[in-house]
Amino acid sequence: MVAPPNFEEGQSTYRSPRFNEQYYGWWKTRMHDFIMDEDSELWNVISDEPFVPTKNLGESGVVIPKTWKEFNDTDRKAIENNFHAKKILVCGIGPDEYNRISACQLAKEIWEPLQIAQKGTTQVKQSKIHMLTTEYELFRMKDNESIQDMHTRFTSIINELHFLGESFSRNKLVRKILSVLPNSWESKVNSNTETKDL
Repeated sequence: MVAPPNFEEGQSTYRSPRFNEQYYGWWKTRMHDFIMDEDSELWNVISDEPFVPTKNLGESGVVIPKTWKEFNDTDRKAIENNFHAKKILVCGIGPDEYNRISACQLAKEIWEPLQIAQKGTTQVKQSKIHMLTTEYELFRMKDNESIQDMHTRFTSIINELHFLGESFSRNKLVRKILSVLPNSWESKVNSNTETKDL
């Protein structure tokens, strides 16, 4: 996997990671961790139903939303959390993605369309899984490719499959890597195979 064009830009621990319309799984994980580090309550705002401050209307038991003037400190904090989470998400996307969510008022309303747009429908997801599985099965080390570069390409395929819900055992992944190494690595592969329980 080639590093995203904005790779350096998004490495600050003070700014939310920037999504460049590629590598969604990578961005999603980083955004989740960034938000959790900022305040775990923010992630609840994104993943749970939104908080709406309410009050009882007399003795009838009818519950209605409070007006802004009726909010207490707890209500204000919950509302502020929504705006804080929304700000982080909006700062982490580009103009094209922003156009999809610009009318959203709740952080949850922003996160869900991003998920759907990037994961796609079931049919698209299955197509991606099939394509990546084929890539995995046909994976080979390229001529003049370093072990590091080969491992990076391999990990990219595995991570994308994992993001789509497919996973492989560690043992299977190690065996796959060992099987794609060129003949010049045969003695090292045999040595590792004999001395270690894969």
